Amino acid sequence: MSSKATLSSDFRITIPKEVRDAHAWQPGRSFVFVSKGSGVLMIPVPKLADLAGIARGTRKSAHRDRQDRY
Repeated sequence: MSSKATLSSDFRITIPKEVRDAHAWQPGRSFVFVSKGSGVLMIPVPKLADLAGIARGTRKSAHRDRQDRY
C-alpha cells in the first residue's frame, strides 16, 4: 500500500481512506509522532481497554532493571 497526503496551509494532513480502512481507524483516534532521522513515525495510541491482560503470565522475578542493559 502506497498513499500520499499533502500538508495543508493550516498544518493538517488527511489520512488517506485506504490507510484508514486497512487499520480500521475511526474519528477521534489519538496518535503520537516520533521523529526518526528525516522522517516521522505516526503511531496510534492504544486504548486502555486494549492493554488489559497483555502481561498475563509474566514472571515478576524475571523483571530486568534498566541498569543491567548497559
